[in-house]
Amino acid sequence: MTPRARGPQAVLAVALAIVIVAAGSAAAAPPAPTVRVALLQGEQLVYAERPGTSLTSAIKALLAGPTKAEAADEITTQIPAGTALRGVSVKNGVATIDLGDTIAVGTRAESLSARITQIVLTATRFPKVRYVRILVKGGTPLGLFPGFVTRYPLTAKDVTAPDIPPPKPPAPEQQGKPSAGTRALQQALADRGFMTAADVDGRPGPRTTSAVVAFQKWTGLGRDGVAGPATRAALFASSRPTPIGAGSGHRVEVLLDRQLALVEGGSQVTRVLDVATGKPGFETPTGSFRVFRKEQRSWSVPYKVWLPWASYFVGGVAFHEYPDVPPNPASHGCVRVPRWDAQWLYQQTPIGTPVTVIGRSR
Repeated sequence: MTPRARGPQAVLAVALAIVIVAAGSAAAAPPAPTVRVALLQGEQLVYAERPGTSLTSAIKALLAGPTKAEAADEITTQIPAGTALRGVSVKNGVATIDLGDTIAVGTRAESLSARITQIVLTATRFPKVRYVRILVKGGTPLGLFPGFVTRYPLTAKDVTAPDIPPPKPPAPEQQGKPSAGTRALQQALADRGFMTAADVDGRPGPRTTSAVVAFQKWTGLGRDGVAGPATRAALFASSRPTPIGAGSGHRVEVLLDRQLALVEGGSQVTRVLDVATGKPGFETPTGSFRVFRKEQRSWSVPYKVWLPWASYFVGGVAFHEYPDVPPNPASHGCVRVPRWDAQWLYQQTPIGTPVTVIGRSR
């Protein structure tokens, strides 16, 4: 019997059925597998996804560093570019990762610590890896990575758990004898928001020096912290700073070019704080953010240091206390605050506080 010829409607129905089946098959296809690598943002770690399934693919992706898009978001790495991967193996829960000697280039202990942390936390994300043994050109890098005993395989806990106690409260500041001239200087600084009224005691000391530096930063004078004739003349002729951008409510503006933080309420500047932001290669990201996490004693995983009174406003970038606040950018992206202002700022920046980081404020 000769089969009956199909009409146009039947042909169209068959074609649609094929398209629907094909579309269903495409929708059911599983997503491409990925691995996660440990990169850096500010003082903390961030994980980025990369194509792959194996530990080898993860370590290769880690050594390749951030993508251009990630770098634009201030995501970085401490692993030197061009570090070679000589071999990867896993046996009995121990991953052995053999790297070229570029991994040990550099003398800053904080950078070397971050490299080890990135490698170990990338490798131990794999369920079969409990320990990580790092080799440099086939040998154990004894003494090359301060703070780590690399003759033994490392665990995730070795690179994340603090191995030093939290910082003790700072000792009382060394101050000189009170004088009328110092009190007049402090009062002028307090009237303009560079000190609190409680700090006006007539005694010279680091608080006063920091406030003088902040005023010098604001006015564009040399940042030496010395209240010489030019600084005093400019101070007594000045008025309280005003916000850089328009806004309302309680907020903070960080001025990268002046290395200052302005704590503001409406159209008024409440305080002007001497700060230090991210150094070249670790620039504090510009933009509008909000405080989303607060920790009185935060721990920097990659750099193995306590960050007291930390208020995070983007990724691993936070305001926090730090013993060294030079007049120029110096951090890994965070905003360092002197110890005498850190707790005050912590109390002034509850969750949700708007933070605007401005590159050019003049």
